[in-house]
Amino acid sequence: MQNNPVQYLSITEDFAGQRIDNFLIARLKNVPKTHIYRILRKGEVRVNKKRAKPSYKLQAGDQVRLPPLQIDTASRVPPRPGNQLMSFLADRILYEDAGLLIINKPSGIPVHGGSSVKLGVVEALRCMYPKLPQLELAHRLDADTSGCLVLAKKRSILRELHELLRARKVKKVYWVLTKGHWKDSELRVDVPLLKNQLSSGERIVRVNQEGKSSVTVFRTLKTFAQTSLMEATLETGRTHQIRVHARHRGHPVAGDEKYGDKELNKQLREAGLRRLFLHAYLIHFVLPSSGQEIQVSAALDGELDACLSYL
Repeated sequence: MQNNPVQYLSITEDFAGQRIDNFLIARLKNVPKTHIYRILRKGEVRVNKKRAKPSYKLQAGDQVRLPPLQIDTASRVPPRPGNQLMSFLADRILYEDAGLLIINKPSGIPVHGGSSVKLGVVEALRCMYPKLPQLELAHRLDADTSGCLVLAKKRSILRELHELLRARKVKKVYWVLTKGHWKDSELRVDVPLLKNQLSSGERIVRVNQEGKSSVTVFRTLKTFAQTSLMEATLETGRTHQIRVHARHRGHPVAGDEKYGDKELNKQLREAGLRRLFLHAYLIHFVLPSSGQEIQVSAALDGELDACLSYL
């Protein structure tokens, strides 16, 4: 560890409205989060010469003073993706303009790095777009889920997307293979979900009346002998929502090691399916500032297509 000198930052319009804790965490990637919250709590971070709580929302023109910072020199050089991974991701870009990037996220790669995985999709893309250090995820997908993932190149676009998501004005449609055949009465699932963390650190989500309101609408696309290819449209965006709602109806998702059916997973592994059959097929929204309508779809990966052909 080493300390950097005092820094003074001027907040531009791009960062107006962002919480100061999130702003500092994104900007100071080699400073431990615990240290960032400690200097905020102690009043060592000053905004316009005054103390600032972690929840303070920055305004354009704010002057932020940072004390000497504890830098983690061991992780100072972030991991870089290999050329093969960068080429792979470049081939999966579905849409790009001055403010947006939409990629067909591959299964098995997390959207961002963490304690166990240092490099996620967003870190790899930042290396591919060195002139876009502000590139940020607009939403998330589970590591094992493939399909449409939206990133914002500008802070202003990110704010718009977050507002659209909060107002439920982003249409997100998934394709999912599930066990059995659905009845019409089962297609709309409106049950609350509660997120828990086990002592091991693993996240688990359960149907629980004390949880958050969660709604998924399913539609049958095709039926097979023991399974159904379903379309799932999210009205809310909770962690593991489709997987838990499908299981709640008695139709667990194929290839789901956490909430799925072990016997079904075993049978489908023999058919070549070695991943979760959950794919973010389509995303649609309209940016209020420009009226620009975006609708993008992502084709199924080869492994999922091969599984359907086998069935």
